[in-house]
Amino acid sequence: MESCSALDTQGGGDGGADGIAVAPDAELAASIMAHHSQPSLILNQVWEGFSFAGKQIRIKESTDLYGAVLWPSAIVLCHFLENNLDKYNMADKNVMELGAGTGLASHRLQSVTSTDLPEILANLTYNVQRNTKDHCRYTPVVTELSWGQQLEERFPRSTHHYDYVLAADVVYHHPFLQELLETLEHLCQPGTQVLWAMRFRMDIENRFVERFQQRFSMELLYDLPSLNIKLYRGWKP
Repeated sequence: MESCSALDTQGGGDGGADGIAVAPDAELAASIMAHHSQPSLILNQVWEGFSFAGKQIRIKESTDLYGAVLWPSAIVLCHFLENNLDKYNMADKNVMELGAGTGLASHRLQSVTSTDLPEILANLTYNVQRNTKDHCRYTPVVTELSWGQQLEERFPRSTHHYDYVLAADVVYHHPFLQELLETLEHLCQPGTQVLWAMRFRMDIENRFVERFQQRFSMELLYDLPSLNIKLYRGWKP
């Protein structure tokens, strides 16, 4: 069975204190929650429709896998990028997406490497190929990345420099957070920026933020209070 919904992410947010963007909460939150964002025992395939910068994107989810469904933080990340192109214009930038899932953020980028676990790659590859065909000057790369494993062998720092590392909801329900930190440290060199969106559900998210701050400088860029979603920027000091 399939279902289909749509969201146009265009529109701005109100400026909060200290330069933090606070979303027009009710409107954006309602739009996000209209999307399927958890595995389903009824539907095994869901289609989602989006519009970014006038480009239509259609996402296929495999709802029997946590990693192959569209989570709210990914939509928040894309919404933020769409409305902050002056500061985060990724045209001609080299970008890595960790735990890409459905690859929503990857579809609006030019030079991107979308990564996830082996069981997620088939659906991720389908989405990236479908939505970047005839739109990208570069050929997007979809590849396996198991956090903490074979990092230097597969992504040697001497030849792999990323301007941005993107991540959305990679902390939830995941037992390998130490390996995630090791992966971020390996991928981030001077000049690399991490843009990381996360929904706070349990204390594990707060603990991960504390551990992240021990290794990276960090600032809060965006806040969606009603869904407990925050977007951070991190960089190596």
